[in-house]
Amino acid sequence: MESNTIKEKIANLPLEPGVYIYKDAKGSILYVGKAKKLRNRVRSYFQERSIQSGRIQTMVRKITDLEVIVTDSEAEALILENNLIKQNQPRYNVLLRDDKTYPYICITNEDRPRVFPTRTVIKDGSQYYGPYDSVNGMKRMLEVIRKAFGLCTCAVSIKTLDKTKNTPKWHSCFDDYLGSCSAQWSLLTYQATIEKVTKLINGKTSLLIRELKEEMEIAAQAMAFEQAAYLRDSLQAVTRYSERMKMVTETEQDRDLFVVEKNTEINEACGVLLKIREGKLIGKFHRFIKPAQGYSHSELLQSFIEDYYTSDHHITLPDEVYLSHDLVDEEVLHGYLHEHKSKKVPFKIPERGDKAKLIKMAVTNAKLHLNDRALALEKRERNRIPAAISDLHHFLSLSRLPRTIHCFDNSNFQGAYPVASMVSFVDAKPRKTQYKHFHIKTVIGPDDFASMAEILTRQYTSVQKNGEHIPDLIVVDGGKGQLSAAVRALKEIGFYGECEIIGLAKRLEEVFIPGRKDAIMIPKTSPALKLLQQVRDEAHRFAITFHRNVRSNNTIGSELTNIDGIGEKTAKQLLKKYGSISNIRKLEAHTLAQEIGTTKANKVLEYFTSNNDH
Repeated sequence: MESNTIKEKIANLPLEPGVYIYKDAKGSILYVGKAKKLRNRVRSYFQERSIQSGRIQTMVRKITDLEVIVTDSEAEALILENNLIKQNQPRYNVLLRDDKTYPYICITNEDRPRVFPTRTVIKDGSQYYGPYDSVNGMKRMLEVIRKAFGLCTCAVSIKTLDKTKNTPKWHSCFDDYLGSCSAQWSLLTYQATIEKVTKLINGKTSLLIRELKEEMEIAAQAMAFEQAAYLRDSLQAVTRYSERMKMVTETEQDRDLFVVEKNTEINEACGVLLKIREGKLIGKFHRFIKPAQGYSHSELLQSFIEDYYTSDHHITLPDEVYLSHDLVDEEVLHGYLHEHKSKKVPFKIPERGDKAKLIKMAVTNAKLHLNDRALALEKRERNRIPAAISDLHHFLSLSRLPRTIHCFDNSNFQGAYPVASMVSFVDAKPRKTQYKHFHIKTVIGPDDFASMAEILTRQYTSVQKNGEHIPDLIVVDGGKGQLSAAVRALKEIGFYGECEIIGLAKRLEEVFIPGRKDAIMIPKTSPALKLLQQVRDEAHRFAITFHRNVRSNNTIGSELTNIDGIGEKTAKQLLKKYGSISNIRKLEAHTLAQEIGTTKANKVLEYFTSNNDH
């Protein structure tokens, strides 16, 4: 249920476009979203009948505060939303993650723009072309630029001001030593060459070839043979590059193809973009999207496309955009592209022919990227697994690595104050947030077997009911008897077989496995045995500590409640305030009276005096 503060905020929200930001009790941003009408969109999250994924329902329960930013249009909201998501990385947003920093080609914002490779995008007015899926693709483009136009592609600034003479000063590079640095060209020649480079990078090779042919013929007719030869070499370099590019459609149209594919095992998706210019495939780009569970293909695809078209790098819009799935909100993308790129671009889902084959090819690429990603994550996980986990898996012949271990222990005093504990270890380290303690409710007297059966029944009935995480291994403190009781309990609730279970007998550190007569003796020096001992000892410590607290509270509580006129509520009040009977006994009458009143204070003091309780 939302708080009154949030209800009031929602009621006062405008029916205008903008961005809404959900926060938790600590002020951390949970989610950033955009809306055409803020009030309607935000209210939909808190309506009882709204159909939402489990992930969003969990998020809504954590919301304690709400902020909104009103924008002039839905397109502006899209840009702001994208920037806020990148800046804050909210937990419940779809996040586009890279396992690397992609390379770009930068054309700087200067009179004589530099053209060079970079992995850092800076908002300084420069144009960034890319991202390139591989360094080799970016290097090939720079090589064509050098060969076709003789343009220097080093990253140093080619001209600065000589402060001593107040005149331009040229910086030397390797090309300068060879006498071929483009820094020495006239400004008009340099800027005309940059225009050609831009067309080449954008895949406009047919147009560029026509222009180079015309310039070469004009130079030849004017008998400027050196210039004509230079243009001929440029024409040949561009033509060779164009011929090497793969022709994927019969019509020379510009198209962007976006697809998305999911892998539920690693909870990630992959978006792939194919850039087609003049019917030729000039580039491919992919990004990983996390999480994938709880989101449809349409939602993931929408996020991928929005992130790409609102990014900082330079983008030339195609004539058409092909998609693998419908978008959640195609209208907002149309509005953004029309408002900020001054172009209306149709979105289509091809169902047959060459265009459908291209979509299928892109989906195949996405699957390959996800497979590689899964293998890389698996390898990384293997490298992170402690030796104790691997050894335990080996010595006990377990079906899976015991990365999550639950261990149970009982504690009582001659059958009185019976309690139990469960500790959790993840990758050989205690996960204290998952520790639990139990009051034994159904067992009378010191019966360890029945107590163990009760707590396992309660714990794993809850796990089944609430869909909680299932451990890889259950350890019970004890030998065959405790293990047999635990196995019977798990079978009765239908949990047996969901994970493996063992018993650890303390006397000889024997490990018992269901269905096996003889115990397993793990080598004393093995980290696997040391891990089991640590888990068992931690469960024992946690159970003993809880038992002492329960026993102490019950003993103290019963002593105070023996006093005429002092009930359980007053006893708890005093213990919470002063900590112990010893501290209460030392109190002056007026101090005690301020806490519980004069009448009760006198009765407490009379009790301690008459019983001479020192």
